Amino acid sequence: MPKYLISASYSAEGLKGLQRDKASGRRTAVTAAVEGVGGKVECLYYALGEDDAYVIVDLPDNVSAAALGIAVSAAGAASPRCCASPGS
Repeated sequence: MPKYLISASYSAEGLKGLQRDKASGRRTAVTAAVEGVGGKVECLYYALGEDDAYVIVDLPDNVSAAALGIAVSAAGAASPRCCASPGS
Protein backbone atom coordinates (compact mmCIF):
# COMPACT_ATOMS: atom_id res chain seq x y z
CA MET A 1 0.00 0.00 0.00
CA PRO A 2 1.22 3.53 -0.71
CA LYS A 3 2.24 5.74 2.19
CA TYR A 4 0.78 9.21 2.69
CA LEU A 5 1.88 12.08 4.90
CA ILE A 6 -1.07 13.99 6.27
CA SER A 7 -0.57 17.27 8.08
CA ALA A 8 -3.53 18.83 9.84
CA SER A 9 -4.50 21.98 11.68
CA TYR A 10 -7.19 21.73 14.32
CA SER A 11 -10.23 23.99 14.17
CA ALA A 12 -11.54 25.54 17.40
CA GLU A 13 -13.96 22.61 17.66
CA GLY A 14 -11.11 20.14 17.13
CA LEU A 15 -9.08 21.77 19.90
CA LYS A 16 -12.05 21.41 22.26
CA GLY A 17 -12.16 17.71 21.38
CA LEU A 18 -8.43 17.38 22.02
CA GLN A 19 -8.84 19.08 25.38
CA ARG A 20 -11.76 16.79 26.27
CA ASP A 21 -10.46 13.49 24.88
CA LYS A 22 -6.71 14.03 25.34
CA ALA A 23 -4.18 12.80 22.80
CA SER A 24 -5.12 9.12 23.14
CA GLY A 25 -8.74 9.89 22.25
CA ARG A 26 -7.68 11.83 19.16
CA ARG A 27 -5.39 8.98 18.11
CA THR A 28 -8.30 6.56 18.46
CA ALA A 29 -10.46 8.81 16.26
CA VAL A 30 -7.72 9.14 13.63
CA THR A 31 -7.12 5.38 13.62
CA ALA A 32 -10.84 4.67 13.19
CA ALA A 33 -11.10 7.12 10.29
CA VAL A 34 -8.05 5.68 8.51
CA GLU A 35 -9.18 2.09 9.04
CA GLY A 36 -12.62 3.09 7.76
CA VAL A 37 -11.15 3.65 4.29
CA GLY A 38 -9.06 0.46 4.41
CA GLY A 39 -5.82 1.97 5.71
CA LYS A 40 -3.45 1.72 8.65
CA VAL A 41 -1.82 4.40 10.80
CA GLU A 42 1.96 4.03 10.89
CA CYS A 43 2.58 6.95 13.26
CA LEU A 44 1.00 10.14 14.56
CA TYR A 45 2.93 13.13 15.89
CA TYR A 46 1.61 16.28 17.51
CA ALA A 47 3.35 19.54 16.65
CA LEU A 48 3.51 23.21 17.52
CA GLY A 49 3.20 25.83 14.81
CA GLU A 50 1.23 26.03 11.58
CA ASP A 51 0.35 22.33 11.71
CA ASP A 52 -0.98 20.62 14.83
CA ALA A 53 -0.45 17.01 13.80
CA TYR A 54 1.41 14.86 11.29
CA VAL A 55 0.22 11.36 10.44
CA ILE A 56 1.90 8.78 8.23
CA VAL A 57 -0.60 6.26 6.92
CA ASP A 58 -0.82 3.36 4.51
CA LEU A 59 -3.87 3.74 2.27
CA PRO A 60 -5.07 1.60 -0.64
CA ASP A 61 -4.97 4.43 -3.20
CA ASN A 62 -5.46 8.14 -3.93
CA VAL A 63 -9.24 7.71 -3.93
CA SER A 64 -9.08 6.46 -0.33
CA ALA A 65 -6.83 9.39 0.60
CA ALA A 66 -9.29 11.85 -0.93
CA ALA A 67 -12.24 10.18 0.82
CA LEU A 68 -10.42 10.44 4.15
CA GLY A 69 -9.61 14.12 3.59
CA ILE A 70 -13.21 14.90 2.67
CA ALA A 71 -14.57 13.04 5.72
CA VAL A 72 -12.19 14.82 8.11
CA SER A 73 -12.90 18.22 6.57
CA ALA A 74 -16.66 17.65 6.64
CA ALA A 75 -16.53 16.74 10.34
CA GLY A 76 -15.08 20.20 10.98
CA ALA A 77 -12.48 19.15 13.55
CA ALA A 78 -9.41 19.73 11.38
CA SER A 79 -8.14 20.90 8.03
CA PRO A 80 -6.01 18.08 6.57
CA ARG A 81 -3.44 18.31 3.77
CA CYS A 82 -2.25 15.09 2.18
CA CYS A 83 0.90 14.24 0.25
CA ALA A 84 1.32 10.89 -1.47
CA SER A 85 4.54 8.97 -1.44
CA PRO A 86 6.48 8.89 -4.72
CA GLY A 87 5.17 6.27 -7.10
CA SER A 88 1.72 6.00 -5.55
